[in-house]
Amino acid sequence: MSAETGADTGAVLPSTARALLHEVATAQVAARAPSLVAGVVRDGALVWSGGWGDVPGPVDDTQYRIGSITKTLTAVTVLQAVRDGLVDLEDRAATVVPELAEHGHGEVRLRPLLAHTSGLASEPTGEWWERTPGTGFAALLAANPGGPGAASVLPPGQQFHYTNLAYAILGEVVARLRGRPWWDVVRADVLEPLGMRRTTYLPVTPWSTGWSVHPYEGTLTPEPATDTGAMAPAGQAWSTVADLARYAAFLAAGDDAVLPSPWLDLASHPVGGTRHARLSAAHGLGLQLLRGGSGVLRGHLGSMPGFQAACLVDAPRRTGAVLLASSTTGTATAEVATRLLDVLAEREPTLPRPWRPAPRDLPAPVRDVVGVWHWGNTPYVVAVEGDDQQVVVRRGAAAVHRFAVVDGALVGVAGYHEGETLHVRRRPDGSVSHLEVSTFVWTRTPYDPDAPAPGGHPDAGASHS
Repeated sequence: MSAETGADTGAVLPSTARALLHEVATAQVAARAPSLVAGVVRDGALVWSGGWGDVPGPVDDTQYRIGSITKTLTAVTVLQAVRDGLVDLEDRAATVVPELAEHGHGEVRLRPLLAHTSGLASEPTGEWWERTPGTGFAALLAANPGGPGAASVLPPGQQFHYTNLAYAILGEVVARLRGRPWWDVVRADVLEPLGMRRTTYLPVTPWSTGWSVHPYEGTLTPEPATDTGAMAPAGQAWSTVADLARYAAFLAAGDDAVLPSPWLDLASHPVGGTRHARLSAAHGLGLQLLRGGSGVLRGHLGSMPGFQAACLVDAPRRTGAVLLASSTTGTATAEVATRLLDVLAEREPTLPRPWRPAPRDLPAPVRDVVGVWHWGNTPYVVAVEGDDQQVVVRRGAAAVHRFAVVDGALVGVAGYHEGETLHVRRRPDGSVSHLEVSTFVWTRTPYDPDAPAPGGHPDAGASHS
């Protein structure tokens, strides 16, 4: 059957709904996917969903395998453990799973495992793990010892190299830290708080069969719905449009019950990449980063035999797109999801959040720095902006630095001075003399003679005739 539904009637205009469905229908035909379902999220809600082809159940509620989107669930549980002080991103995985050291993986650390910069092989040895019953972790580790020419194929930290094996290790790290199986942690600490009750380890009715499409005859061959065992943290889960929409809303804005937004922002910094991607894509801490939308889309693509998937969000625009297809190959998931977001942005652009006045009782460091300052002879305007009341430094119209109050101090959150502290320097009478951040000095007037200038003031010692 061909199907189209709207999770919230009237949430998008009829013309927008038609355009979105056209994208899905065109993609289903081009990919020769037996079925293709999708949804669009805005401001935390599923505002449109639709399907094309032989969807075996309700568009929003039919399960498909999500493949490597599962990796983001694993990454979230690792970041939760870091948040809770159980482990640090710079820790060796072997401090949690000692057997790793016994098999040559003693030096691999959590951050490179998350970002695919560990140098580990893309796949474990043996039969294609995605189509065969999985083993336990001990057997997986014994079959994949570390070291050059074995499970390690590149020097650690050299570049991005996608590795499913890394996420098997991360899943075991989570299980050891929490004292219960990886999937139990995912279900209790991620899925249940987000209301994702139709995201499961194995399929639950209604669910779609995964198909391989013959390249010339157009006939279908069913693919196995395996339990991948120790490799499950890399690609096991099944989900629906409605559940992935909830997850997309979380990836866009965070959720205090799972991970607040700053942790997702941390995970969205590009950590791994290759020159071959030509800056079109990178990888953060468990999140794929693709060029698109307002600048960068974050989330993940997924594939398993018989299935392809995408879950991408444009956090500044507060939008997201999810996509599920019942074929092994052929669907350009990233391109289709990106196009869905583009259609929404073109036809119904995101409304900015209303401007709100700043509170009258601004914290002292903020009151002290607003106004005009000069770096040498270059003027900058410092003002409070946005819902989060950040201190924004502009040169002309361009925002070049952003600071936020952290533990009573102004700390850079974007721009050249990210992570640096902006210090307010005072005169003996308590009035503000100048600002310093690292070696940069900002003064109220150009080259204020009463404030220090690194290297000396330009006019010092100059002769005039």
